[in-house]
Amino acid sequence: MPRHKGIAQRYGAHTRMNLKILNKTDTELEMEIAGEMHTLLNLLKTILLEDDSVEIATYDIKHLGISEPIMYIRTSGKDPLQAARDALSEMVSMCDEFKSVFLNQANI
Repeated sequence: MPRHKGIAQRYGAHTRMNLKILNKTDTELEMEIAGEMHTLLNLLKTILLEDDSVEIATYDIKHLGISEPIMYIRTSGKDPLQAARDALSEMVSMCDEFKSVFLNQANI
């Protein structure tokens, strides 16, 4: 079953995520993330901005349903790929914690 089927169909997005590195330097990373919308990208941006070495973390979707999101990260010296990895690990930890609390409270 495709991920986010309802959202993907509603906005015409891809049902499979695909990532393409558009530009990478020692302190900057620009990547296209097909198949995702605001939900994951906004969380990723928020967590990235909590990292003191991240100067800029933002994304843009030029035309919803037509354009793929582009995420841009600039750091003050940290490898931007490492910054993204660290933020993604934090996202997984947050989801794991929520799942645990949910299952505990739902008595599942």
